[in-house]
Amino acid sequence: MPSTPPLDSALAAFLGLGSNMGDRLTHMREAVRRLAAVPHVEIERVSSLYETAAVGGPADQGWFLNAVVAVRTRLSPSGLLQTCGRIERDLGRVRSERFGPRTMDVDVLLYADQIIRTAELTVPHPRLHERRFVLVPLVEVAPDVQHPTLGQSVSALLAALPVEDEVRRVAGPDWLR
Repeated sequence: MPSTPPLDSALAAFLGLGSNMGDRLTHMREAVRRLAAVPHVEIERVSSLYETAAVGGPADQGWFLNAVVAVRTRLSPSGLLQTCGRIERDLGRVRSERFGPRTMDVDVLLYADQIIRTAELTVPHPRLHERRFVLVPLVEVAPDVQHPTLGQSVSALLAALPVEDEVRRVAGPDWLR
């Protein structure tokens, strides 16, 4: 069982959710529901729902639904990663190829202002600053949060990206209902 800091020291973390297989909306809703049920994790805010083409992997895979969830947690970074992996597996994710289609992807994007580099986890997410499909919903929930290694707000990172990938807003934050 992962160790947890004292109750008064919950930290902000941001999780990226994505699904491009099966009933994508149901997978996304269920992932948020399962996150909300985890002890030591409190959901603070959920972005709108966005649809984007897959980046990398097989060319014939379906479009993704994407969102970002802001949480406060007393789980350690590795405990949060384990929780994300369990939710992915419970929702049918099978890791067969890099950047391949998946029922559910739950990535730890940021964990407070920490910089973490282990064999299992890299925070901030190594491609966060390059991915419009992550930055658009992240800016929606926390526009002023700073990227701990680049020293810029996520809003500034988004503004600096070329507009190459289409990111379509398909539902407001009420998509969870």
